[in-house]
Amino acid sequence: MKNNILVALAILSGLYMQAQTPKTDPEKSINEVVTTSDVEWGYLNPLRGDKSPAAGKLWGDRTETAASGFLVKFKKGFSSPPHIHNVTYRGVVIEGLLFNDDEKAEEMWLPAGSFWQQPAGEAHITAASGEENLAYIEIQEGPYLVKPTDEAFDNGERPVNVDTSNLVWLNASDIKWVLQDGNSNDEKEPKIAFLWGSHKKGELNGSLIKLPKGFKGEIKNQSPNFRAVIIQGTIGHQVSGVDNKSTLDAGTYFGAAENSVHTLTSEEKESIIYIRSNGKFEVITY
Repeated sequence: MKNNILVALAILSGLYMQAQTPKTDPEKSINEVVTTSDVEWGYLNPLRGDKSPAAGKLWGDRTETAASGFLVKFKKGFSSPPHIHNVTYRGVVIEGLLFNDDEKAEEMWLPAGSFWQQPAGEAHITAASGEENLAYIEIQEGPYLVKPTDEAFDNGERPVNVDTSNLVWLNASDIKWVLQDGNSNDEKEPKIAFLWGSHKKGELNGSLIKLPKGFKGEIKNQSPNFRAVIIQGTIGHQVSGVDNKSTLDAGTYFGAAENSVHTLTSEEKESIIYIRSNGKFEVITY
């Protein structure tokens, strides 16, 4: 029998780290896939040339005014000068070890699967310590700019750093608003870790979904905006009614149109997907 997990209804107070976000992205998401070979790479800060981390486009355009999501690749030993950004951004570590905080703060290296939020206007540095360092970054509005610390300001938000070991993973038996068929097995269920936002109708939010090794199932999207980035593992992906199948590794992306169905497999090992949406989606285990 199928085990239906309906993710997103009402969110209990205190489960999310709140941020000031509009209710929707300017444009609705569509069915699209960006594989490793599709990523378009450039410099995150073109003015610094090869001293800047590399940036790879996944969705949207960080140089324009709308929301966007992109990859940032850091060399081992990279450490930026103190700076600010004109917009708030959120990040999830995909590979390596990253540090993002005040330049005088004690180093807290965030490993793969960790999450952080950097408020607009707050001075900070970003550093990398792993052999290979990769993160997914998203902004709610653009353009994404780097500015000197003498232009710092307080926008009312506060930075957040969450090590992957501090994430709280919930399954169907933990969440009263999740629907299931009564024959669930906790070890084989997908799990969810809430990161930011609210599940109130129409409001954007971000979560991590963990798919167990051997997972075969579907995501049914009921959200006008649904964007997914593979953080860990390898996912087999296919849109219902479309012949093309994709293999999505860590650092790849798929978008889902409203009311579309996406078949997913995670057969070799456990996988983690970051999902940004503004409505309901259903994870169905075969």
